[in-house]
Amino acid sequence: MPRNPDKGANKPPGATPASPSKPEIPAPRSPGPVPPVAAANQGGKIRPPAILKPVASIPEASGLDPEAVMKLNGLAARLNTLDYFQILNIEKNATPVEIKTAFHRWSRAYHPDRFYQLADKELKLRVNEVYKRITEAYYILRDDGKRKAYLTDISGPERIQKLRFTEASELETKAAIRKEHDEQIGTHPKGRQFFQTGMTDFEAQRWAAAERNFKMALTFEPANPRYREKLEEARQNLYQESKKAGDPFKIR
Repeated sequence: MPRNPDKGANKPPGATPASPSKPEIPAPRSPGPVPPVAAANQGGKIRPPAILKPVASIPEASGLDPEAVMKLNGLAARLNTLDYFQILNIEKNATPVEIKTAFHRWSRAYHPDRFYQLADKELKLRVNEVYKRITEAYYILRDDGKRKAYLTDISGPERIQKLRFTEASELETKAAIRKEHDEQIGTHPKGRQFFQTGMTDFEAQRWAAAERNFKMALTFEPANPRYREKLEEARQNLYQESKKAGDPFKIR
């Protein structure tokens, strides 16, 4: 029998070759129906072409080779032991540009739209979970405040419990920031009132008025470092202003 020169051509990678004792059924071509030659040679029984199993079809459907699938499965298995820096594969001192670049690289690699043809539902779920964690990592690390708080969390003894920046931990962080802010602007109502008035004067470059209000704020909270800092700044600006005008300046 003469050898068919087309045998084995245009087969997808990973496909199982047909048995040499049975001729292959030609693939449908357009235009025209499938030639009926195979039916006569198989005793009137037409066998449909073999359907590839889901795992074998991954490279063709999603562009992933078996090694990439293995990496995906490995990443999904270790997901709950990795921090956001490890997930994005960046250093802890990465710049905002490096964080954004890493996010774009990995989000493209594991975007669910690339895997919509997968028949393996479990693998699809792994893809979705990995993509969700990549996105979560980016939204935390791109924010300076959240990134700083997250670094503190994963550097402590409760690292495993703090790997994910949950809503509860975000509320804790906001509460800590609010507490720090309150400590800076003061806890005494009168002190805070004078300080805020002084800040309004300070921003308007009314240095003398700012100085008076900061001094009044200090009478209610003498140990407040923020009040002392702004008072000193107001005095320095008042001194420079008086120096330019040629007026003598005395610290009151």
